[in-house]
Amino acid sequence: MSQLSSDPTSIICVSIARGRHKHMRAEHQHLAENGARLVELRLDYIRRAVTLKRLLKDRKCPVVATCRRPQDGGKWTASEAERVILLRAAIVEGVDYVDLEEEIAEDIPRYGSTKRIISMHDFDETPENLEEIHARLASKDADIVKLACMANSPHDVTRMLKLIEQSEIPTVGICMGDIGMSSRLLAGKFGAPFSFATFHHERTIAPGQLSFQEMKEIYGYESINAETEVFGVIADPVGHSMSPVIHNAGFDHLDMNRVYLPFRVPKDHLDQFIDDAPSLGIRGLSVTIPHKQEVMASLTKIESGARKIGAVNTVVFEGNEIVGYNTDLYGAMVSLAEIAGADPDEKWLSGKKVLLLGAGGVARAIGVGVKDRGAELMVASRTYEKAVELAAKLEGAPVSWEERHSTNADVLVNCTPVGMHPNMNETPFEEAGLRRGMIVFDTIYNPEQTLLIKQARDHGCRVVTGVEMFVRQAELQFRLFSGEKAPVDVMRETFRRTISSANY
Repeated sequence: MSQLSSDPTSIICVSIARGRHKHMRAEHQHLAENGARLVELRLDYIRRAVTLKRLLKDRKCPVVATCRRPQDGGKWTASEAERVILLRAAIVEGVDYVDLEEEIAEDIPRYGSTKRIISMHDFDETPENLEEIHARLASKDADIVKLACMANSPHDVTRMLKLIEQSEIPTVGICMGDIGMSSRLLAGKFGAPFSFATFHHERTIAPGQLSFQEMKEIYGYESINAETEVFGVIADPVGHSMSPVIHNAGFDHLDMNRVYLPFRVPKDHLDQFIDDAPSLGIRGLSVTIPHKQEVMASLTKIESGARKIGAVNTVVFEGNEIVGYNTDLYGAMVSLAEIAGADPDEKWLSGKKVLLLGAGGVARAIGVGVKDRGAELMVASRTYEKAVELAAKLEGAPVSWEERHSTNADVLVNCTPVGMHPNMNETPFEEAGLRRGMIVFDTIYNPEQTLLIKQARDHGCRVVTGVEMFVRQAELQFRLFSGEKAPVDVMRETFRRTISSANY
């Protein structure tokens, strides 16, 4: 078969690791029919003698033949001599690429049109001498050098991507693990000819690997190029963030050359990550637990609302400035005002009692917002001391958890996780405390229809769901990131669809 064309810039190589020939062929066929342009056949996974002709006959897209030993993350248990013979045979059969570790590269000479990938795997760390290792691999008659190393810090990702960018020979550089996930998605931006994915998200064969569907449909990997602007969310952990889904849907809808990624950033690596961000092409970040307060020390400017709240959930890189915002406040205030038919910038809550349940970061943001709009604020927390502390900061009144139903509030806002998936039969506020006309706002978005929201609707309350707040805060983030109006309806529908599918 012919080698890959130069369009797109970088493609997804999907690893197929099945124990039987027929399953490997079926997955290869399925992937090709669904747009895969390159697959890796993991010969070491086949549980009987490998029949190359059967695997390669009538193949629908190019193939990388790989056979790994256990120390390189594989399952090959026969002798090293037999492995060398198998890989030589794959070349004779005309595979498009063959993956060879450094130790056997000189035992398997070039033959025909098969391209040589010379690879190294390190499941413990990303070595400090990456450049030296790369040069050694390149010297083994390599068409492509592949490095797959465990990331122990986000800076490992920066080093790996910079190595790809500076290499004269095409290089596939991957940092494994959750911290290294972004390297798989940004590899093409820095010049890698391809990156690796797995057939299905439940069948990863390397730490931090994404599925073909995720890389293609959520992140649009094959559209990422050197000019792509990068955005993302920083958190620890970050795996279940919904932000990439809705921001990428917005970018795609408006045909923007932008991508939004999850970045797992441990707390003690935050400063280094912010320093590295511009060199990775990062233009903006959503910020969540545990970084909303700590990130403020790395910023050159903080808008007044975020400073008043004492937390930042959005960072924008503007030239030499690093500017912090808090869009939680905006999302909550617009959502509340819409259900009340009010102007979100006016003091429409004057004379109204607002009861916050919870005393964390979201409660603080919403508390600042409702106080600015004239509300009489009350704070109830399951830990009374926290309610006292937040109420004092916001010039409100603390309420004991046991007395929360007797406050006669006009607006109830749940900022606790009570009722969140999978504990959907719980509620932070008993039905008896609900009354017709009351505004009930639940900041939980998974599920959208919490027990509190269902019961409030049954009692004739006006309700605001966490989906609306999340989408509205993302709407402002999108505008801060791109300077364009966000496609709110597209983002909302994508968000709801993703939550629904994630729960089944």
